[in-house]
Amino acid sequence: MREQIQKVLMTLEMDKDMKVLYACDSGSRAWGLSSDASDYDVRFIYVHKREWYLSIDQGKDVLEVPRSAFPFGESILDISGWELTKALRLFRKSNPSLLEWLHSSIVYTEPFSTMDRMRELEQKTFSPISCIYHYLKMAKGNFWDIRQGNDIKVKKYLNVIRPLLIIKWIEINHTFPPIELRFLVERLLPFGKLKEDIEMLLNRKIAGEDLIVDLKMDRIKEYVEKEFEHLENYIKGVKNEISNPTESLNRLFREALDEVWGK
Repeated sequence: MREQIQKVLMTLEMDKDMKVLYACDSGSRAWGLSSDASDYDVRFIYVHKREWYLSIDQGKDVLEVPRSAFPFGESILDISGWELTKALRLFRKSNPSLLEWLHSSIVYTEPFSTMDRMRELEQKTFSPISCIYHYLKMAKGNFWDIRQGNDIKVKKYLNVIRPLLIIKWIEINHTFPPIELRFLVERLLPFGKLKEDIEMLLNRKIAGEDLIVDLKMDRIKEYVEKEFEHLENYIKGVKNEISNPTESLNRLFREALDEVWGK
Protein backbone atom coordinates (compact mmCIF):
# COMPACT_ATOMS: atom_id res chain seq x y z
CA MET A 1 0.00 0.00 0.00
CA ARG A 2 2.93 2.37 0.65
CA GLU A 3 3.91 2.35 -3.03
CA GLN A 4 0.30 2.93 -4.09
CA ILE A 5 0.00 5.90 -1.73
CA GLN A 6 3.25 7.35 -3.09
CA LYS A 7 1.93 6.98 -6.64
CA VAL A 8 -1.25 8.86 -5.70
CA LEU A 9 0.86 11.69 -4.24
CA MET A 10 3.04 11.86 -7.36
CA THR A 11 -0.07 12.07 -9.53
CA LEU A 12 -1.37 14.91 -7.35
CA GLU A 13 1.91 16.77 -7.77
CA MET A 14 1.58 16.64 -11.54
CA ASP A 15 -2.14 17.45 -11.62
CA LYS A 16 -1.89 20.39 -9.18
CA ASP A 17 1.56 21.65 -10.21
CA MET A 18 2.89 21.51 -6.65
CA LYS A 19 5.30 19.45 -4.54
CA VAL A 20 4.53 17.29 -1.52
CA LEU A 21 6.91 18.14 1.29
CA TYR A 22 5.72 15.49 3.70
CA ALA A 23 3.12 12.75 3.94
CA CYS A 24 2.29 10.54 6.89
CA ASP A 25 -0.43 8.44 8.47
CA SER A 26 -2.40 10.31 11.11
CA GLY A 27 -5.00 7.81 12.26
CA SER A 28 -5.26 4.48 14.02
CA ARG A 29 -2.20 3.09 12.25
CA ALA A 30 -0.04 5.93 13.57
CA TRP A 31 -1.55 5.48 17.04
CA GLY A 32 -0.75 1.76 17.00
CA LEU A 33 -4.45 0.83 17.08
CA SER A 34 -5.06 -0.46 13.58
CA SER A 35 -6.84 -3.69 12.75
CA ASP A 36 -7.05 -5.41 9.38
CA ALA A 37 -10.10 -3.25 8.56
CA SER A 38 -8.53 0.11 9.43
CA ASP A 39 -8.35 2.94 6.91
CA TYR A 40 -5.13 4.55 5.73
CA ASP A 41 -5.50 8.15 6.96
CA VAL A 42 -2.89 9.87 4.80
CA ARG A 43 -2.17 13.54 5.51
CA PHE A 44 0.31 15.67 3.60
CA ILE A 45 1.80 19.16 3.41
CA TYR A 46 2.52 20.66 0.02
CA VAL A 47 3.95 23.81 -1.55
CA HIS A 48 3.04 25.60 -4.79
CA LYS A 49 5.35 27.47 -7.13
CA ARG A 50 6.19 31.09 -6.32
CA GLU A 51 3.65 32.45 -8.79
CA TRP A 52 0.80 30.93 -6.79
CA TYR A 53 1.77 33.01 -3.77
CA LEU A 54 2.04 36.23 -5.79
CA SER A 55 -1.60 36.29 -6.86
CA ILE A 56 -3.90 39.02 -5.52
CA ASP A 57 -6.51 36.34 -4.77
CA GLN A 58 -6.09 33.80 -1.99
CA GLY A 59 -5.99 30.31 -3.44
CA LYS A 60 -7.48 27.21 -1.88
CA ASP A 61 -5.16 25.92 0.84
CA VAL A 62 -6.58 22.42 1.30
CA LEU A 63 -6.54 19.42 -1.04
CA GLU A 64 -9.02 16.64 -0.39
CA VAL A 65 -8.93 13.59 -2.60
CA PRO A 66 -12.33 11.87 -2.99
CA ARG A 67 -12.17 8.15 -2.37
CA SER A 68 -13.82 7.53 -5.72
CA ALA A 69 -10.71 8.94 -7.40
CA PHE A 70 -8.61 5.93 -6.50
CA PRO A 71 -8.35 3.03 -8.93
CA PHE A 72 -7.70 0.67 -6.01
CA GLY A 73 -8.68 0.24 -2.38
CA GLU A 74 -11.02 3.23 -2.44
CA SER A 75 -12.80 2.07 0.70
CA ILE A 76 -9.69 2.24 2.90
CA LEU A 77 -7.86 5.32 1.59
CA ASP A 78 -8.49 8.74 3.11
CA ILE A 79 -6.07 11.33 1.70
CA SER A 80 -5.99 15.10 2.26
CA GLY A 81 -3.38 17.82 2.67
CA TRP A 82 -2.65 21.38 3.72
CA GLU A 83 -0.73 24.00 1.79
CA LEU A 84 2.50 25.04 3.52
CA THR A 85 1.55 28.57 4.64
CA LYS A 86 -1.67 27.21 6.16
CA ALA A 87 0.35 24.56 7.96
CA LEU A 88 2.82 27.15 9.26
CA ARG A 89 0.04 29.39 10.58
CA LEU A 90 -1.40 26.41 12.44
CA PHE A 91 2.06 25.40 13.64
CA ARG A 92 2.42 28.90 15.13
CA LYS A 93 -0.63 28.10 17.27
CA SER A 94 0.63 24.61 18.27
CA ASN A 95 -2.28 23.06 16.39
CA PRO A 96 -2.63 19.53 17.82
CA SER A 97 -3.61 17.85 14.54
CA LEU A 98 -0.56 19.24 12.78
CA LEU A 99 1.72 18.27 15.66
CA GLU A 100 0.37 14.71 15.44
CA TRP A 101 1.34 14.67 11.77
CA LEU A 102 4.86 15.81 12.59
CA HIS A 103 5.18 13.13 15.28
CA SER A 104 3.76 10.27 13.23
CA SER A 105 5.95 7.17 13.09
CA ILE A 106 4.52 6.24 9.67
CA VAL A 107 6.00 8.55 7.04
CA TYR A 108 5.24 7.91 3.37
CA THR A 109 7.49 10.61 1.94
CA GLU A 110 9.69 13.45 3.21
CA PRO A 111 11.98 14.52 0.36
CA PHE A 112 12.84 17.99 1.70
CA SER A 113 14.19 19.47 4.95
CA THR A 114 11.14 21.62 5.80
CA MET A 115 9.64 19.25 8.37
CA ASP A 116 12.95 18.83 10.18
CA ARG A 117 13.16 22.61 10.39
CA MET A 118 9.67 22.76 11.84
CA ARG A 119 10.51 20.08 14.40
CA GLU A 120 13.53 22.11 15.48
CA LEU A 121 11.37 25.21 15.93
CA GLU A 122 8.77 23.22 17.88
CA GLN A 123 11.16 22.94 20.81
CA LYS A 124 11.06 26.74 21.17
CA THR A 125 7.48 27.51 20.20
CA PHE A 126 5.38 24.68 21.65
CA SER A 127 2.38 26.04 23.56
CA PRO A 128 0.95 23.44 25.97
CA ILE A 129 -2.29 25.30 26.66
CA SER A 130 -3.86 24.93 23.21
CA CYS A 131 -3.11 21.20 23.15
CA ILE A 132 -4.41 20.64 26.68
CA TYR A 133 -7.72 22.36 25.92
CA HIS A 134 -8.06 20.44 22.64
CA TYR A 135 -7.44 17.01 24.13
CA LEU A 136 -9.42 17.67 27.29
CA LYS A 137 -12.44 18.65 25.18
CA MET A 138 -11.96 15.49 23.09
CA ALA A 139 -11.78 13.25 26.15
CA LYS A 140 -14.83 14.85 27.76
CA GLY A 141 -16.90 14.61 24.59
CA ASN A 142 -16.15 10.94 24.12
CA PHE A 143 -16.72 10.17 27.81
CA TRP A 144 -20.06 11.99 27.72
CA ASP A 145 -21.13 9.67 24.89
CA ILE A 146 -20.14 6.68 26.99
CA ARG A 147 -22.04 7.91 30.04
CA GLN A 148 -25.12 8.52 27.90
CA GLY A 149 -24.91 5.01 26.53
CA ASN A 150 -24.58 6.36 22.98
CA ASP A 151 -21.42 4.45 22.19
CA ILE A 152 -19.83 1.76 24.32
CA LYS A 153 -17.31 0.41 21.85
CA VAL A 154 -13.65 -0.24 22.61
CA LYS A 155 -12.65 2.56 20.24
CA LYS A 156 -14.69 5.11 22.18
CA TYR A 157 -12.96 4.23 25.45
CA LEU A 158 -9.55 4.46 23.80
CA ASN A 159 -10.56 7.87 22.43
CA VAL A 160 -10.93 8.99 26.04
CA ILE A 161 -7.74 7.40 27.33
CA ARG A 162 -5.49 8.57 24.47
CA PRO A 163 -6.11 12.33 24.87
CA LEU A 164 -5.80 12.06 28.66
CA LEU A 165 -2.39 10.38 28.35
CA ILE A 166 -1.27 12.97 25.80
CA ILE A 167 -2.12 15.67 28.36
CA LYS A 168 -0.30 13.75 31.10
CA TRP A 169 2.83 13.61 28.92
CA ILE A 170 2.61 17.35 28.28
CA GLU A 171 2.13 18.02 32.00
CA ILE A 172 5.22 15.98 32.91
CA ASN A 173 7.57 16.76 30.00
CA HIS A 174 6.30 20.13 28.62
CA THR A 175 6.67 18.75 25.09
CA PHE A 176 4.35 17.17 22.56
CA PRO A 177 4.44 13.38 22.96
CA PRO A 178 4.99 10.45 20.67
CA ILE A 179 1.52 9.50 19.48
CA GLU A 180 1.57 5.69 19.77
CA LEU A 181 -0.93 4.89 22.51
CA ARG A 182 0.78 1.74 23.76
CA PHE A 183 4.01 3.70 24.28
CA LEU A 184 2.14 6.28 26.37
CA VAL A 185 0.44 3.54 28.40
CA GLU A 186 3.77 1.85 29.11
CA ARG A 187 5.54 5.07 30.05
CA LEU A 188 2.86 6.89 32.02
CA LEU A 189 0.78 4.31 33.87
CA PRO A 190 2.06 2.25 36.82
CA PHE A 191 1.79 -1.52 36.82
CA GLY A 192 -1.56 -2.68 38.12
CA LYS A 193 -5.13 -3.57 37.25
CA LEU A 194 -5.88 -0.27 35.50
CA LYS A 195 -2.96 -0.72 33.14
CA GLU A 196 -4.02 -4.32 32.48
CA ASP A 197 -7.56 -3.17 31.66
CA ILE A 198 -6.29 -0.60 29.16
CA GLU A 199 -3.86 -3.04 27.55
CA MET A 200 -6.75 -5.47 27.16
CA LEU A 201 -8.70 -2.78 25.31
CA LEU A 202 -5.69 -2.14 23.06
CA ASN A 203 -5.40 -5.82 22.22
CA ARG A 204 -9.12 -6.08 21.45
CA LYS A 205 -9.03 -3.04 19.16
CA ILE A 206 -6.07 -4.40 17.21
CA ALA A 207 -7.80 -7.78 16.91
CA GLY A 208 -10.85 -6.06 15.43
CA GLU A 209 -13.06 -6.78 18.45
CA ASP A 210 -14.74 -3.42 19.04
CA LEU A 211 -17.82 -4.40 21.02
CA ILE A 212 -17.83 -4.30 24.81
CA VAL A 213 -20.16 -7.01 26.01
CA ASP A 214 -18.29 -8.81 28.78
CA LEU A 215 -15.96 -6.11 30.10
CA LYS A 216 -16.20 -4.16 33.32
CA MET A 217 -15.02 -0.59 32.87
CA ASP A 218 -15.31 0.57 36.49
CA ARG A 219 -11.57 1.10 37.04
CA ILE A 220 -11.20 2.99 33.77
CA LYS A 221 -14.21 5.18 34.47
CA GLU A 222 -12.89 5.98 37.96
CA TYR A 223 -9.48 6.87 36.51
CA VAL A 224 -11.04 9.13 33.87
CA GLU A 225 -13.17 11.03 36.39
CA LYS A 226 -10.17 11.58 38.68
CA GLU A 227 -8.11 12.86 35.75
CA PHE A 228 -10.86 15.30 34.78
CA GLU A 229 -10.95 16.64 38.33
CA HIS A 230 -7.17 16.97 38.43
CA LEU A 231 -6.97 18.70 35.05
CA GLU A 232 -9.64 21.25 35.89
CA ASN A 233 -7.32 22.46 38.66
CA TYR A 234 -4.06 21.98 36.77
CA ILE A 235 -5.10 23.94 33.71
CA LYS A 236 -5.72 27.08 35.76
CA GLY A 237 -2.00 27.38 36.44
CA VAL A 238 -0.69 26.64 32.94
CA LYS A 239 1.09 29.65 31.46
CA ASN A 240 1.47 30.44 27.80
CA GLU A 241 4.84 32.15 27.69
CA ILE A 242 6.46 31.58 24.29
CA SER A 243 8.27 33.83 21.86
CA ASN A 244 6.57 34.92 18.64
CA PRO A 245 7.87 32.55 15.93
CA THR A 246 6.42 34.45 12.95
CA GLU A 247 9.68 35.76 11.51
CA SER A 248 11.33 32.35 11.83
CA LEU A 249 8.37 30.76 10.05
CA ASN A 250 8.47 33.38 7.30
CA ARG A 251 12.13 32.56 6.75
CA LEU A 252 11.40 28.84 6.78
CA PHE A 253 8.70 29.32 4.13
CA ARG A 254 10.99 31.32 1.83
CA GLU A 255 13.80 28.80 2.23
CA ALA A 256 11.37 25.96 1.47
CA LEU A 257 10.50 27.66 -1.82
CA ASP A 258 14.21 27.93 -2.65
CA GLU A 259 14.88 24.30 -1.75
CA VAL A 260 11.93 22.91 -3.72
CA TRP A 261 11.91 25.15 -6.78
CA GLY A 262 15.43 26.64 -6.80
CA LYS A 263 16.42 30.28 -6.43
